Amino acid sequence: MSMPADWYPDPSGRHEHRYWDGSRWTEHVASHGRQSTDHDPSSMPPPTVARPTEKIVRDVARAGATGASPGGGTIFTEPVLVVNQKAKLIEVNNEYAIYDGNGRQLGAVRQVGQNLLKKAVRIIGSYDQFMTHKLQVVDMAGTVLLAVTRPAKVFKSRVLVNDALGREVGQVVQQNMIGKIRFSLEAGGATIGSINAENWRAWNFSIRDHTDTEVARITKTWEGVAKTMFTTADNYVVQIHRPLEEPLRSLVVAAAVSVDTALKQDQRGLG
Repeated sequence: MSMPADWYPDPSGRHEHRYWDGSRWTEHVASHGRQSTDHDPSSMPPPTVARPTEKIVRDVARAGATGASPGGGTIFTEPVLVVNQKAKLIEVNNEYAIYDGNGRQLGAVRQVGQNLLKKAVRIIGSYDQFMTHKLQVVDMAGTVLLAVTRPAKVFKSRVLVNDALGREVGQVVQQNMIGKIRFSLEAGGATIGSINAENWRAWNFSIRDHTDTEVARITKTWEGVAKTMFTTADNYVVQIHRPLEEPLRSLVVAAAVSVDTALKQDQRGLG
């Protein structure tokens, strides 16, 4: 990450700003005009998920994503991404691993900004939709690529997408509550695409550009009986049909890793 030394939005989501010294994030933070110190959690290794490679490859085949051309080896350049949520009996922090179509981990998604009160509320009840959720998309070095925030909601979801420096990339905005769920992809005050559920349970999605041409597809894959019954973990295969330009590229990646958080399918797909 190349940027001059200065104060930037805190990539951990725990403070308003954190100081970047030109080569790394420091412990110096600031909120509401007051400075303090706090360790940089981005130095922690990215989350991993113990899902065997053969199962990831099988998920890709079931989603019909086999035969895709080789990509560039990063989250933004691979034509197939496999998003696996870490299985937990009690979901306190959402964590996902992101693989390519061959089962090689490219990065991860980790939840940030969870204080003790929020964690306690998540343990005692299903109040996730009334809480703000902040996620980071990171590479295997822990470098933040995207910051994804879903503000607290009552009915429709809205997901805010920012780059590593906190600059707004765009938004993923839920358009309806009845029938097949639809989200718009918005950037710079314009609608540049959409995410369209293909059934009322919102398990599979077609992602389209502003011309209504499908550019990507999200397919939910079978987690297994134990994970389905006793955890909230979900697995998705994302097929990106062609190289995409910004900001559509970042919004598609953000949608792939946040669609479950946006809908909060805690009732096993019933929305």
